[in-house]
Amino acid sequence: MSSKTKFSVFLLAASAAFFVSLENREGNVSKPYRDTGGIVTQGIGSTKKPDGTKIKMTDPPISKQTAREWAKSYVACDEIAFRKTLPAVKLSQAEYDLFLDFSYQFGHSTWRNSSMRTLLLQGKHRQACDRLLLYKYVAKRDCSIRKNNCYGVWVRQVERHKKCVEVNQ
Repeated sequence: MSSKTKFSVFLLAASAAFFVSLENREGNVSKPYRDTGGIVTQGIGSTKKPDGTKIKMTDPPISKQTAREWAKSYVACDEIAFRKTLPAVKLSQAEYDLFLDFSYQFGHSTWRNSSMRTLLLQGKHRQACDRLLLYKYVAKRDCSIRKNNCYGVWVRQVERHKKCVEVNQ
């Protein structure tokens, strides 16, 4: 199977590579902390527990395995909503993983209202890739500027863009 082969989003699921990349990018932090946007986060970028309650700064530490289980639980639920935003759209596994990762990082409502989604619905995959680079702000800070203390957000977007363009050449 070519990395460029496209399938209905309803036939795809987050790959093992997606979860490895997610943990590498988000980290796996046992104690609650505030992310670059000031949101209380724990584990692998989780802002909520599997029961839907928000993470609090007073929550106890969790194990790496618990963090992985929370991330998988969150992604499994998020994937259902993600797929529904792309009826009749076909994506490669790489596209699916990177746009799902975008949704995980920036939130489902940001994804749902994005120009990337609109372009994918129109079959304009390459243009959707380029729109990834518009999402470089966190808490009104331009993360493409290293001194703004959120440069990792920009690096992640650039990497997503590169992967997206590779499968849409």
